[in-house]
Amino acid sequence: MYASYFNFREMPFSIVPDPRFLYFSRAHSMALSMLEYGIVNQAGFTVVTGAIGSGKTTLIQHLLGNVAQHLHVAVISHTPRSDDNLFEWLLLAFNQPITGSSYAAMYKSFCDFVRDVAESGGRVVLIIDEAQNLQPARLEELRMLSNINSASMMMQLILVGQPELSETLSSAQLRQFAQRVSSDFHLPKLMLSEVNDYIDHRLCFVGGDPAIINEGARRLIAQSTEGIPRQINILADRCLAYAYGRGGAAVNLSLVREVVKDRSRHGVFRSEPQLALT
Repeated sequence: MYASYFNFREMPFSIVPDPRFLYFSRAHSMALSMLEYGIVNQAGFTVVTGAIGSGKTTLIQHLLGNVAQHLHVAVISHTPRSDDNLFEWLLLAFNQPITGSSYAAMYKSFCDFVRDVAESGGRVVLIIDEAQNLQPARLEELRMLSNINSASMMMQLILVGQPELSETLSSAQLRQFAQRVSSDFHLPKLMLSEVNDYIDHRLCFVGGDPAIINEGARRLIAQSTEGIPRQINILADRCLAYAYGRGGAAVNLSLVREVVKDRSRHGVFRSEPQLALT
């Protein structure tokens, strides 16, 4: 809507996960290194957690664009229901035919696929996004499935989810699962200095002038969004839309304050966090 008005090549603050826009804060760089370490060193289970909108899915998409060719990687983004056949989901994720209808038949088909990949010099990597929705019984199924690695590392598992995932994995009934996690990382919220860099990164990527959002505006954006990238995108996008609608040339503190007030008063979710960042 306002891209051409501000001479942007495209919208800078889209909330659609796009690895081209990935901002590597120190924590995001460490999380990616942990993921890469887990894959290269054949870690059995890798776990990455972070708040909603912290950039987990974008990080995974970046990883997928840079994996070695011998790796057979699949992502399950919609968590299977408790009454679903897990192996039907796995076979579909890896584009494998479903030749039997029973649990046992699908289990055999998937294990045969993993062994075939290993015999050809490859390795299977399963990534489950939104893994906080997995029931403990489902996680235990995945742990049991990893027993296929008894002789060598043929299949790796990466779980990505919200902080509740770590709480689930810390329960007594999943102690054996937790003991197989050899690579893990939690993505924290961005600090104030990182919010500045994040906004600069987004604006520069689309050919914009970082000065279009001034220092005071950025501080309130950081405070109101608690440093969560997706929330930064939503608020910055709306501020630019306000500036465009009024024929303004930049986003200042008073405009951000007005946008925050309007969201609080007229939005569906009528409360705005007001926590200072350090």
